[in-house]
Amino acid sequence: MPYINSRLTVKLSEQEEENLKSQMGEIIEVIPGKSEQWLMVSFDDNKTIYFRGKKMEKAAFIEVKIFGSTEKQYKNKVTDLISSLYEKELNIPKDSIYITFSEVDDWGFNGVMF
Repeated sequence: MPYINSRLTVKLSEQEEENLKSQMGEIIEVIPGKSEQWLMVSFDDNKTIYFRGKKMEKAAFIEVKIFGSTEKQYKNKVTDLISSLYEKELNIPKDSIYITFSEVDDWGFNGVMF
């Protein structure tokens, strides 16, 4: 049950969204037991982000939520892959990207809790 939300300063085209979503599906599989089949992705683009006291032209805040827990080595790998993806595809420098992970014990789907 992973969920990835990206808040971005840049405006995404439908093609960029589709491309990022597809690559996120591959990236999430780095975490054992996680797959694109259960991945939910959302984009909150064209937002204002201030960082280091200034308004950023290119920046991102990315939230990764997973059901259960995983080892830090997998979170490190996902962080590297997402940062590299956003740098390559959107020209957002890695040093202008924050990524947080939330490990959730209580997760509901289809009217019931897992």
